Amino acid sequence: MADWKTRKSLGDQHELRVLTELQRHGWTVHPCGQGTYPAAIQRALRACDSALRQFPDMIAARGPDVVVIDAKTRSRPHTGRYAISRTCVRAGLQFVGANAPIPLYYVLGDISDNLTVLTPAEISAYTKTGHLHPSGAYYLIEARHAHPFEAVFGTTPQAMTA
Repeated sequence: MADWKTRKSLGDQHELRVLTELQRHGWTVHPCGQGTYPAAIQRALRACDSALRQFPDMIAARGPDVVVIDAKTRSRPHTGRYAISRTCVRAGLQFVGANAPIPLYYVLGDISDNLTVLTPAEISAYTKTGHLHPSGAYYLIEARHAHPFEAVFGTTPQAMTA
């Protein structure tokens, strides 16, 4: 597993890619979550088990639709599976329950991948047929279960007029 600084850099690149792709697809996007807090708040959150640590990375709207996004990138070679922390999925389910009907989407991939999408509920369902990481801290979800980015967020405005 890569060190924290490397994982943070990869995560930041992926978040920027997801934000850019959402904008390209006609969504207005704004960052939110732990990455937007002052350093003192980030440090304090790291010391507790609150679901606020797993708050989504961005909020987006297009017309009347509002969604929240948690961008998840890979820091390892492709295995055909995505690793999503159990803590993250639990917090995602809590977020969805508390903020219905606004959906939470995990946008998966890396800088060279096609972007794909899963929800916390889907990850929970697929773990019944999937695998747990040997440490037990991550769900390993087969990539074939994920939806194409365009199937969830629509085509680009240029593609609609072509």
